[in-house]
Amino acid sequence: MEENTHIPENDGEGRRDFLKKIGIFAGVGVAAAAGAVYVASDYEERKHPEGKKVRVLTADGQLVEVPESELQKIEQEELDIEDEMQRRGREGIPGKSWVMVIDLAKCRNARMCIAACQAAHQLRPDQYHINTLVMKDSEHSAPYYMPKPCYHCDNPPCVKVCPVNATFKRQDGIVLIDNLRCIGCRFCVAACPYSARIFNWFEPRDSEKYKDQPYDVELNVPQKKGTISKCLFSADRLRKGELPYCVSSCPNGVYWFGDMNEDVVVNGTTKEAVRFSQLIKDNGGYTYLEELGTKPRVFYLPPKNRIFPAPGEEQTASHS
Repeated sequence: MEENTHIPENDGEGRRDFLKKIGIFAGVGVAAAAGAVYVASDYEERKHPEGKKVRVLTADGQLVEVPESELQKIEQEELDIEDEMQRRGREGIPGKSWVMVIDLAKCRNARMCIAACQAAHQLRPDQYHINTLVMKDSEHSAPYYMPKPCYHCDNPPCVKVCPVNATFKRQDGIVLIDNLRCIGCRFCVAACPYSARIFNWFEPRDSEKYKDQPYDVELNVPQKKGTISKCLFSADRLRKGELPYCVSSCPNGVYWFGDMNEDVVVNGTTKEAVRFSQLIKDNGGYTYLEELGTKPRVFYLPPKNRIFPAPGEEQTASHS
């Protein structure tokens, strides 16, 4: 199942790897790697009495001279932190097998799950890692709300088509995207049958605020224009033993989340813990479009005995 947990040693796609190779980056005020290679001589020092100047290669391939004092060195500790975040982000959490259950009878489209997700992942109001759809199974059935995240499939088509190993499946079942590798080809977008991925056509929200923050593949922040984003099962929160942002923010008890290996899921609202297998069995749980063979890790409980009116019923009741 975990076919893409290893980072090829010579793929060269990452911006961070590029930074390490050339040792310099982007000119005045932009970070340069420790031990950067540059050309400067005593002649240059005499030529510029105000301070020694060095030659650096900018991001657009221009060779320019800048005062050495204006170069900012990247501390090795920062590179080590980023390397560790990449390593653990690729490996996942050993021994875990994460699963989500969504109770359609309890969703009233409060959209607090959406707001919490957008705030955590630097998403604009028109971008969604999770959204709620109005569904109707047949002409004579009542409509209902259906939250739709990424399904973190055990047989993910998106992973198979990525040419640079930017999207991958971890040992704990989560499918992530590494935007240090992503080239924005959108093959994964086309391959996903659930339309669970979005493309960053514009600069992400609060890009200036996050620009100096080390990239966290488990949070997918900072976001980057020209790359792919999607639901992450809040992998950064799971690392700390916390429930996902959407699960903990829902006021109506719609979401259950837990570990399939332990056969336990916890309700984000009531904090009640139950057996995952029993919850699915007793309530007729199912996966969305399971005939596709993608083996989703998100299960739904059917909208029976709904505790809220169906979409549109609220207006009908108010006029009766």
